[in-house]
Amino acid sequence: MQFQARTTLWLALVGLAMLLSGCGEPQKIQSVEGHTMGTTYHVSWVDTDTPLDPLLVQGEIDLRLGQVNRSMSTWKRSSEISIFNRLHTTEPYEISSEFATVVQEAKRLSLMTDGALDVTVGPLVNLWGFGKDGQIDTAPDDAIVQKILQVVGDEKLTLQGQWLSKTVPELQIGLGAIAKGYGVDVVATVLESKGIHDYIVEVGGELRVKGQKPEGKPWRIAIERPDPSGRDIFSVIEPGENAVATSGDYRNFFERDGKHFSHLIDPKTGYPVTHHLVSTTVITSSCMTADGLATAMMVMGVEKSLELADRQKLAVMLIERVDGEFKVHYSDAFRRYLDKE
Repeated sequence: MQFQARTTLWLALVGLAMLLSGCGEPQKIQSVEGHTMGTTYHVSWVDTDTPLDPLLVQGEIDLRLGQVNRSMSTWKRSSEISIFNRLHTTEPYEISSEFATVVQEAKRLSLMTDGALDVTVGPLVNLWGFGKDGQIDTAPDDAIVQKILQVVGDEKLTLQGQWLSKTVPELQIGLGAIAKGYGVDVVATVLESKGIHDYIVEVGGELRVKGQKPEGKPWRIAIERPDPSGRDIFSVIEPGENAVATSGDYRNFFERDGKHFSHLIDPKTGYPVTHHLVSTTVITSSCMTADGLATAMMVMGVEKSLELADRQKLAVMLIERVDGEFKVHYSDAFRRYLDKE
């Protein structure tokens, strides 16, 4: 599945070989990888007392991710989300409980972030050259932006139980800002159902970890330096038994006439964000939630994001570029996860 809403800033793992280095019994580590949602996934776990066949575990992972894909991919014409987007009506449409779960969380986060997370923003993303229609040569006219704003807005999307409706027939939704995180949570659930409780799951850069490595040491995750010219490590964290999601604007943008246009669109203005925040990392128990918040905060900017983090006790790390230099901001809740070594 390939989501158009955003390009996730990849969390650089301390490659699995590095993550598992020093392990006295490497045979206890099992790993599988594959493709999903237009990206890749990597899963590693410590064997249970009764070792499981990795291929059978991967089969169940692929099955569940395929179900998510068939429900929420805007690139599949037969998916639930594509069918809903084609409906030119305001009548309620019954969706699956899984789809409803993701939409409900998206709407909750939209309310929490004062609309910064908006799953209806896709037409604006496309207008600015970051969607299915590809890049643009010049910035769109303001009149066109204002016209599309009339059919964008989370408040125009209503969810009652498993019935989804729109107040304007032209409304479109895309779950690219949250669905990969949900995919991580789905894989974690598969592992838990198999009695696996020491693992690391990564889908397109979004992660969730639980338990420990074989030698009893915690999983350590490297966060990428927000530099489009490389993939150096900026910081290392120990997230405990949590999920980690990072979003950024330094790999997906274009420049015209000396102006920088980010792929992150402010749903209120219809224009790309213009602040100096280049990377946001969020740690929560749910990767779906972390994924959505990381995207929203990239729209909100440093000040509003830190205010929200303080109010909601969220673990957040923000990196902004000021006069060519990186400046990092930590919420109080994030500091406990900084690498102890």
